[in-house]
Amino acid sequence: MTTRREFLITSAVTTAAATKPLRSFAAATPQPNAPAISPALLDRASGLLEKAPLIDTHNDLPSALLEVGAGDLTKFDLSVRQPKLCADIPSMKAGKLGVQYWSVFVESATQKTHISLHEALREFDVALRLIRSNAAFEQARTADDIERIHAGGRIACLMGVEGGHMIENSPAALRIFHELGARYLTLTHWDNIDWADAATDRTEHFGLTELGRQLVREMNRLGMFTDLSHVSADTMRDALRVTRAPVIFSHSGAFALNPHPRNVPDDVLRLVRENGGVVHVNFIRPFVSADGHAWEERRAEALRGIKSRLTDQAAIDKAIANWETSVGQPPATIADVANHIDHIRKVAGIDHVGIGADFYHADESDMATGLGNVTRYPYLFAELLRRGYSDDDVLKVAGRNHLRAMRQMEKVAGELQRQEAPLITEGIKPS
Repeated sequence: MTTRREFLITSAVTTAAATKPLRSFAAATPQPNAPAISPALLDRASGLLEKAPLIDTHNDLPSALLEVGAGDLTKFDLSVRQPKLCADIPSMKAGKLGVQYWSVFVESATQKTHISLHEALREFDVALRLIRSNAAFEQARTADDIERIHAGGRIACLMGVEGGHMIENSPAALRIFHELGARYLTLTHWDNIDWADAATDRTEHFGLTELGRQLVREMNRLGMFTDLSHVSADTMRDALRVTRAPVIFSHSGAFALNPHPRNVPDDVLRLVRENGGVVHVNFIRPFVSADGHAWEERRAEALRGIKSRLTDQAAIDKAIANWETSVGQPPATIADVANHIDHIRKVAGIDHVGIGADFYHADESDMATGLGNVTRYPYLFAELLRRGYSDDDVLKVAGRNHLRAMRQMEKVAGELQRQEAPLITEGIKPS
């Protein structure tokens, strides 16, 4: 199957092709680095992250364990550094990470062959075994669990389902996912599904269908965040109109700084402020860099040209790798990630921004320079302190905004469970 990395760098965006001429990002004038972070600011940031706790809402280690080790956890001792993986316990502790949502990710193309649910269960199995086989981890299901586990010195682990295709239109499957420990569902991944439009596919439903609206309400009743990363702007707006609980964006950025359709427009950021939700900022270079969207479109154009000339997959892979080497990656730094946080703070408010780095494999070049691995979170927060963020601001961004939204989500769920029956209507599956 296609790896998550291939999803990020080969999927063509369906918005209009950029009109700028192709340029070499490697040869471009580099962005100025942020002023050097003083050891005192770094120490202050590290202390605040230990207190917060630091919550990251998106890491793809379960997928990496399947891709690199076929799901055999005995191949990797996470108590020591694992250079082939996107996370391990020493690195997480060095990064002051207190809470991690592990992503249950299955490529959206599996909906065409009706194996999405089956593959999702494989991912849940890996994630649960990952959590239960490491003494440093403990599964959390509530905001109170998170605080208890963090106070006890362990890393609280939750799960998020990255793509609504995995429930195969079934609210029963949604409820089982919640029972297993999923605390958010990303409505789509790269492709549209039967009941919602994705950001990176052609417009089909113009947002949510009636089934989509029902499923958002069922998530509210269950106590599961509606995650609006990856969905179209119209789907974002529809979900925010329908939801009765705070939403999250588990790994997104500000559209005003990078007009990638994966990012959040300002009008939606204002709706998030009214909703009480949280936008968790990711570190992936094409989503952070101002040049990132243009780079992806040009890579997709180059790949189409290569495929028109070549048929052997190995040759295609080599040719596109050579293209990447010659053109270079779009520039992105810690300062750029901080700029996205600044913008979301300006438009939505300090209470509505968090962290969802989206580490998905061991190649640091895909992440913003300076944030290539899970040890590096303190450097980002030191940059925020340098920019004048208060200690309270840092605590909010690091995790307290998410805990506040989670408690509100749990409160809404408790009220709705007393008032409403479960959704039992099964959506129609295409033949």
